[in-house]
Amino acid sequence: MSYYIKPTDIRLHQKSRLLALTFEDGAHFELSCEFLRVHSPSAEVRGHGVGQEVLQVGKEGVNIVAIEPVGTYAIKLFFDDGHNTGIYDWGLLYKYGQNKDELWQGYLARLKAAGHTHSQLAAEAE
Repeated sequence: MSYYIKPTDIRLHQKSRLLALTFEDGAHFELSCEFLRVHSPSAEVRGHGVGQEVLQVGKEGVNIVAIEPVGTYAIKLFFDDGHNTGIYDWGLLYKYGQNKDELWQGYLARLKAAGHTHSQLAAEAE
């Protein structure tokens, strides 16, 4: 089993739709519910292989309604759009925190390329 840096604090801020994570090495990340939803590690989002990813659209207002521990290595997030099949292990959450900006910009670029709008893209166009 791989060693992961474990979180020492996980806080859901439903009003601002943010999940705040602090890890045992002192790293602190805030990930939006939308970010976590569109980057879900589930097969529904990632597909079953390279090139089978499913672009998630219309998730700007999504929120997390529950968090459930999965053993000692991960959490399962329950979203208000009914999605709850992704298991977010500590290593993945840490990686998301470290690479949040790059991953987010990649998501926005895929949305734009597919002809979808996002409030952030509209604001950048002004």
